[in-house]
Amino acid sequence: MNADRPDAERQLDVREIDGEPFGDIMDAIADLPADESLLLINSFEPEPLYGVLEARGFRYETTAGDRDGADRSNDPGVWYVEIRRK
Repeated sequence: MNADRPDAERQLDVREIDGEPFGDIMDAIADLPADESLLLINSFEPEPLYGVLEARGFRYETTAGDRDGADRSNDPGVWYVEIRRK
C-alpha cells in the first residue's frame, strides 16, 4: 500500500469507541462485498485481529502513521488497516 489514502469504500474509525471495538469491526466486515474494502483506523496496531481476519477469509494491509499528508506530530499514533475478502 502506498502513502496515499486508499480508495476504501467504507471506513471505520475505532479510536473513539468506548470499550472493545472487536464487535464493531466484525459487524463492519460481515457483509463486505468481495469488490470493496474497509479502512480500519486505530490508535495501535491491531495484531490480535490479523489471525481472526485470516481465519474468516480476509486479507489485510497495515500502514502506520501519516497517510493523508496531515501533520500528526502531536498524534500518539494512527494505524490504517485496509481489509478485503480473499
